[in-house]
Amino acid sequence: MKPVRSFFIAGIIQGSNTGKILYDQDYRDKIKAVLRKYFPEAKIFDPMEKHPDSINYDFRTGELVFLGYIKLASRCDCLIAYLPEASMGTAIEMWECYKKGVPIWSITSMKENWAVKFLSKRIFTSLEEFEHYLKTTYSLK
Repeated sequence: MKPVRSFFIAGIIQGSNTGKILYDQDYRDKIKAVLRKYFPEAKIFDPMEKHPDSINYDFRTGELVFLGYIKLASRCDCLIAYLPEASMGTAIEMWECYKKGVPIWSITSMKENWAVKFLSKRIFTSLEEFEHYLKTTYSLK
């Protein structure tokens, strides 16, 4: 894998909720903290950081943000997909990254989900397993 200089944090935002209901987004801060620990110089792109209220955007603004982040994800060095349950937006980001050769690291218990199984370079069942991998693979020796 080429050096990792940028990460995109993809992950469940609405999931299977109907209406304007968001999934808890606390996982994003946890992932960013872990990434900063092992990749202090890397850029970390988190769509919810700049657009925490995007669920209330008008159609055109929401469309531009959604499509723009899909494009940005596919330009990063690695996509982190956090999936405690299925997420259509994350699956699209994963697909675009896969097509462009961007490694996808998924954090999920859904190892048999086809989008996860066939698109991910690495699958972690928890944030702890993810951090253990980074610690053993990327820590300064």
